[in-house]
Amino acid sequence: MKSLEGYIRTGRFYEAVVEDGSDIIFIVDFDGNILYHNRAVRVSLGYRPRTLIGKNFFDFIHPDTVDGVRAQFKRSLRRAYTQQVEFKFLCKDKTYRFLEFNAINLKFKENVPGLILDCRDITERKRDAEELVRLGKAKEQFLANISHEIRTPINGIAGMATLLSQSQTPDEQEMYLSAIRNSAENLKVIINDLLDLSAIQSGKLKFEKIPFNLNDLLPTLLNTFTYQAREKKLELTCTVDKELNTLLLGDPVRLNQILINLISNAMKFTHSGSIQVRCTREKVQKNITWIKVEVADTGVGIPQEKLNTIFESFSQADASVTRKYGGTGLGLTIAKQLVELQNGSISVESTENVGSTFTVRIPYERPTGHMRRKAGAEEKKMAPVGPHALDVLLVEDNDINRLYAKSVLKNWNCRTETAENGLVAIEKLKASSFDVILMDVQMPVMDGYDTTKAIRMMPEPLKSIPIIALTANATRGDVERCLAAGMNDYLPKPFAPDDLYRKLFEELKITPSSEKKEKPAPRQQHKSGNGHKYSNLDYLKRMSGNNQEFIREMIQTFVSSLPQTTEGMTAAVAKGDWDALSRLAHQVKPSFTLMGLDQLREKAANIEEQSKTRRDLNTLPQKVEEFMTYCRNVVEELRQVQVG
Repeated sequence: MKSLEGYIRTGRFYEAVVEDGSDIIFIVDFDGNILYHNRAVRVSLGYRPRTLIGKNFFDFIHPDTVDGVRAQFKRSLRRAYTQQVEFKFLCKDKTYRFLEFNAINLKFKENVPGLILDCRDITERKRDAEELVRLGKAKEQFLANISHEIRTPINGIAGMATLLSQSQTPDEQEMYLSAIRNSAENLKVIINDLLDLSAIQSGKLKFEKIPFNLNDLLPTLLNTFTYQAREKKLELTCTVDKELNTLLLGDPVRLNQILINLISNAMKFTHSGSIQVRCTREKVQKNITWIKVEVADTGVGIPQEKLNTIFESFSQADASVTRKYGGTGLGLTIAKQLVELQNGSISVESTENVGSTFTVRIPYERPTGHMRRKAGAEEKKMAPVGPHALDVLLVEDNDINRLYAKSVLKNWNCRTETAENGLVAIEKLKASSFDVILMDVQMPVMDGYDTTKAIRMMPEPLKSIPIIALTANATRGDVERCLAAGMNDYLPKPFAPDDLYRKLFEELKITPSSEKKEKPAPRQQHKSGNGHKYSNLDYLKRMSGNNQEFIREMIQTFVSSLPQTTEGMTAAVAKGDWDALSRLAHQVKPSFTLMGLDQLREKAANIEEQSKTRRDLNTLPQKVEEFMTYCRNVVEELRQVQVG
């Protein structure tokens, strides 16, 4: 066996490391003349061995960078070692590649006037860096656009609401209401785009497999664009191959969403001419039917250099597009990802000022005989489910959201009670029986997570009541946190009435309870019944079945939240912000009832009323100071209870 020392002595390592190595090695004199290069120039630059010897190194440097490289080269003549000098080198095929050299000055080591240039190809690294910069700018532009897009409808809603409150005539009121509805719909589209993208990227989006017929789906879909097409004087047509007049097995809602995005896009960028939707059966493989849907328009078109990025997140053809046409720039991204998640593909062909054609190909299974019979059955329509179908506790701190949800539930003859925070909700749970709780997640005083945990520690049947989270944050992490807190399910906000109906009556199958608990008799006033000077925990003990863990949880929540509220009240007095003072006093009242702090509740009620009516404002600061002192004593006493 040959020894390693022998391998080194024969110089075989030189051939392996230098001649056959991946790095490009040049030896040049101090004028840049190439005296040697290894075989790596063939692989990276396309030149045959020895063909560059005798030529000058700088003749191959890109004209834009040659001056800078010369300056770096001259500096390296005065140093033993120079690192990471970037340049663009001309290849055999007349293209340029990014290289980077480290230079060893032989003058310092061997007293020879020359340099060894160890060069590495960094073309991909440069492209990746440029791509990161481009994506960063695109994301920055997207955030600026989305901020503008969200503010615009909100400002419209606020402005129209002000005019509506001042309006007298029915025509004016209808006009302002219509403007508010349109702004709200625009805002909903933007938010839904963001939620859809988040759901897709988090991997929690699920697809149904139900039978559907394109001849049923497409006419209904196109009807939603009829008015818009008529207003822009566009011809909107749809054709479906006869072979596709059959049932397909898949998710018609997601296909509908894909086509809405594509047709909306075409409608936005087409100012004259037509929009055509064409559906054909492309091929059949065993039990799979491949459909092809084309959305062709005669719009402004897309520049060729933008076609590669048109489906990317945060990207439209140009930043000015968003300013002119609006939108999130996410529609095509969502459409592409929905198509690919169904094992399909999407492509685009476009010519500026001529038009664009987006083509979607998706494979669908063909349903079995059992599924066909099921699909042929008459669909159930959303309808009231009997008098007082459900007793619902709606826990929501936003007045408008409460009004909306109550109005929706009223249509199904549901009896709804509301609570503006978790503490009020727990108080109401002991006063009445409910079939389900709709729980907002982010609330003052006590949020939805802590409220749910507290309910799950209460005795039966309260601890088993179904709880549905109402959350504007529908990411995977938020959903998992809701479920971990003990909630049964979640509903993303904003929700449509049929979303709530499906969740209550079809997915969770909630039915009215056969036993309705009567409200308990009013609590008798106890004076220091538990040996405490300020608080009385008898009510908490009764409502929880003396569950010590629940009681500790409630005390901890109260102790941690009360100082924040009282600090806010102190700040409101200092600023003379009587509306804020009234609001804070109102928020904190329910928690005093739970803790048996009736005197403190009365003080809070007096402060609320006095600040709301602006009565005797000169005495308010003193009352608030006395209130603060009382609160500090209560907190200290309850902390001792926790320690004990």
